[in-house]
Amino acid sequence: MPIYNKLVRDRIPEIIAKSDKRLTSRILSNDEYLIEINKKMHEELAEYEEAVLNENSEDAIEELADLLELIHAAASVYDTTIEELERIREDKADKRGGFDERIYLIEVLDD
Repeated sequence: MPIYNKLVRDRIPEIIAKSDKRLTSRILSNDEYLIEINKKMHEELAEYEEAVLNENSEDAIEELADLLELIHAAASVYDTTIEELERIREDKADKRGGFDERIYLIEVLDD
């Protein structure tokens, strides 16, 4: 039996059980949960980067959705909402701009 030791989506145990397999799992503490969300974000980001490298836009979009799901999960750990994150994002965009113009800074000369 494979050992995974990783955070999985909520319905994965149900899906495994329906395939007539047994599993062991446990509920993470808040501290453990945040650590595992972070690990999962890195995993999903690597999968997104791989999809981009392979020029597979369908997979890239799928991985972005996974990252967004993890952002939702992390927000709940910090007792905030996606709406609050969006407000903060908008405030930062108002003050510093977004990334729409694709500006790539080369250097700043210090006189």
